[in-house]
Amino acid sequence: MCRHLAYLGPPVTLASLVLDPPHSLYEQSWAPWDMRGGGSVNADGFGLAWYDGADAQPVRYRRSVPIWADESLPAVARSVRSGAVLAAIRNGTVGMPLGESAVAPFTHGRWAFSHNGLISGWPASVEKLAERLPVTDLLTLDAPMDSALLWALIQARLSDGADSAAEVVATVVGEVAAAAPESRLNVLLTDGEHLVATTWIHSLWVRRTADSVTVSSEPWIRDDPDWLEIPDKSLLTATSTSYAIKPLQREGRQ
Repeated sequence: MCRHLAYLGPPVTLASLVLDPPHSLYEQSWAPWDMRGGGSVNADGFGLAWYDGADAQPVRYRRSVPIWADESLPAVARSVRSGAVLAAIRNGTVGMPLGESAVAPFTHGRWAFSHNGLISGWPASVEKLAERLPVTDLLTLDAPMDSALLWALIQARLSDGADSAAEVVATVVGEVAAAAPESRLNVLLTDGEHLVATTWIHSLWVRRTADSVTVSSEPWIRDDPDWLEIPDKSLLTATSTSYAIKPLQREGRQ
């Protein structure tokens, strides 16, 4: 599958989150600890989205090459500082497209989104859910793939404005899991101030300090007591100073 990370807190360099930790996303790209049968390397591209404080919309940097193959990344990552970051490395599912447009984070307006997993039975299993979307949304997917459709479903509900971001994510993840029961649905969603995350089959960990919260597919140091594993089928909500975890329901609201 993939590995991903989100951070909210005081501004830090991208390198301090993605490159420098002992078991950073950089290392997880070729030596992940806990892929749960979802592959062995994450070499089908990478992406970063960050908020610079001057604009509510994230800045995005994506490449279709392995993270270790981008010679420009170290300099970029050490020169950029941000207090809100979402980053992902990709292990593409067989049959899904490759290329930069298929790499998370996906963005729209102030939102940045990442999906670690797959929708089982794609695409037939989620045809009925896709039918709810405006045709324009389907025609303008970043890529013809499960993660992009999952993002479109979440984005459409966010645009309605009737529910909170946490309610939207919980509902969509539940509906997709009901339609495609063997799916793996770890997602990250942020607007630069708040974070919503789910666990559904894949691993996810959280680390809190006095003024920051970091969520990562794998902890930066094995057996580090500062990292807490988030239970399977859970919903995490967080700001830079706190987080809460609660169980996800099996099915989303209809």
